[in-house]
Amino acid sequence: MTTERREPAVDADERTMLEGWVDYHRQTLAWKCEGLADEQLRTAAVAPSTLSLMGLVRHMAEVERSWYRRVLADEDAGPMHYSDEDPDGDFRVSGSDTWQEVHAAWQAEIEAARRNAAGVPLGEPTRGKHLRTGERFTLRWIHTHMIEEYARHNGHADLIRERLDGATGD
Repeated sequence: MTTERREPAVDADERTMLEGWVDYHRQTLAWKCEGLADEQLRTAAVAPSTLSLMGLVRHMAEVERSWYRRVLADEDAGPMHYSDEDPDGDFRVSGSDTWQEVHAAWQAEIEAARRNAAGVPLGEPTRGKHLRTGERFTLRWIHTHMIEEYARHNGHADLIRERLDGATGD
């Protein structure tokens, strides 16, 4: 499978632009993981960091879940891979983690995000609140934050992928 990335049109309306850039960055992370075996995806390629491509995807599934389910829609959706005792558990992978399972969980969270965001006005306060601060946000803010979150971690993915097999690209 070849991941197709599409930038939003330069003349798109605000919502289409924001959703387009979030999707572009989702597609970029998928592209960075493409064609690698599970063992490679679990490999922490830059010592002493334990960061791996599979860990990044698990983390982004958690981030999607937190913002679009808990904060935007006020769903009771607990964490999948981390806890109060292990706040970075989403980044940690083991030999039993598979790309098929991690990718499926990430895609399910992306679909939930799209479903929960559909029809919500960009400037309306969220139904839920941030777990730590108790703040409400807007969908505009969440989309913008997700662009930042994916862009930052896609930079990590670039370096990890290059270290694994020499593959580079924007």
